[in-house]
Amino acid sequence: MPTCAILDDYQGVSTSLADWSPVGDAVVLRPFRERFETQDALVAAIADCEIVVIMRERTPFPASLFARLPRLRLLVTSGMRNAAIDLAAAKAHGVTVCGTASASEPPVELTWALILALARRVVPEANALRAGGWQSTVGADLAGRRLGLLGLGRIGARVARIGLAFGMEVSAWSANLTPERAAAEGVALSPSKAALLADSDVVSIHLVLAERTRGLIDAAALALMRPHALLINTARAAIVDEAALQAALAEGRIGGAGLDVFETEPLPADSPWRSLPNLLALPHLGYATQANYRTYFSEAVADIRAFLDGKPVRVIG
Repeated sequence: MPTCAILDDYQGVSTSLADWSPVGDAVVLRPFRERFETQDALVAAIADCEIVVIMRERTPFPASLFARLPRLRLLVTSGMRNAAIDLAAAKAHGVTVCGTASASEPPVELTWALILALARRVVPEANALRAGGWQSTVGADLAGRRLGLLGLGRIGARVARIGLAFGMEVSAWSANLTPERAAAEGVALSPSKAALLADSDVVSIHLVLAERTRGLIDAAALALMRPHALLINTARAAIVDEAALQAALAEGRIGGAGLDVFETEPLPADSPWRSLPNLLALPHLGYATQANYRTYFSEAVADIRAFLDGKPVRVIG
């Protein structure tokens, strides 16, 4: 009977948020809550597995890993896009890669949780209250301020609608964004990335990671932002130059940042991200909701069952 590894099940919910009975008599499940720090450790744990289920991009699957997993036949990822999988290598090693649906609402909601918490100083005020304090800061208003969106796709458009509901002025920019598309969402098309950064009180990133977006927000881009402006990133860490943002925050050149994504995850214990006072950092919670997890694991079960039955699966790449 084939073995199915479930990687990076941090919360230990993979088998409780989905019904695995459709494959219960066909595979042996092997969930892993811990993260494997080295490829050697990962290979030692799953070398005998024919099927592997992965959560987003928590564990990369480069060519070197596929070469060390000769028994692997099916790789299932949550979502239909995963930049951490070498699809060409998967094909070369005869591994089918398929995915699942993924809702856009959870990252939209988390984006606004970050914006609101930063603007109203929720975390420091809550911590001060627990320590015996009472009202030590003055929150920033959102109504009448400008929200600048880098990207106006499924997630960016939903973020825009909420900004408009709060009474914010909303503008957007991306390399391919048209005036017609922006107008359809009721937002202004910014003439350039530079203009959006310079004019916005809150900048939120909702772009796909690609070569042209990697490092898009660098030191020069951050220098354009207003001293009180907030930067929010719930998209992909590599879109922002991490060293440049750390410097901007440490020197107080922007008002603050809310981040849910990092180049190295989980964060090392000594990461500078853990100590910056004007940073609200979360451990990549954007898609981690009960409904989304039910979708991920339920559709992973369906993918596995279809693969075992020789039926079509939702192939990526």
